[in-house]
Amino acid sequence: MTNLQTGQRIRELREIHNYTRERFAEKIDISVKFLYEIETGKKGFSAETLYRISKALSVSSDYILHGEEIKHRNAESIVCALEMLEPKQVEKMIEILHILLDICEKF
Repeated sequence: MTNLQTGQRIRELREIHNYTRERFAEKIDISVKFLYEIETGKKGFSAETLYRISKALSVSSDYILHGEEIKHRNAESIVCALEMLEPKQVEKMIEILHILLDICEKF
C-alpha cells in the first residue's frame, strides 16, 4: 500500500460518485488542500479521516487502503443517488424499489 495508490482510489471513487473536490472535502470535514494532498499521495491521513472517507464513498476501509474488489458497486451508486434526494423523494424511491423487488421475485 502506498499513499499514491490509496489517493488514486479515493479520487476515482470520488469521481464515480460525482463529487467535486470541494464538495467531498466539505462532506468529510477536511480542507480542499488536504484532500488534494491525499489524492496525489503527498500526505497520509488518520483512522478517523479514513472512516469518514469510506463512509462517504460507501466502500470499506480495506478497499481504500488495499484495493480489494468492491462487491456491490451498483448498491453504492444507488446509495449515493438517494443521499442527494429530499426525504419525501427517498420515501417514494423506496416504494419503487420494493415494487421492483416484488416484480423480480416473480421471475
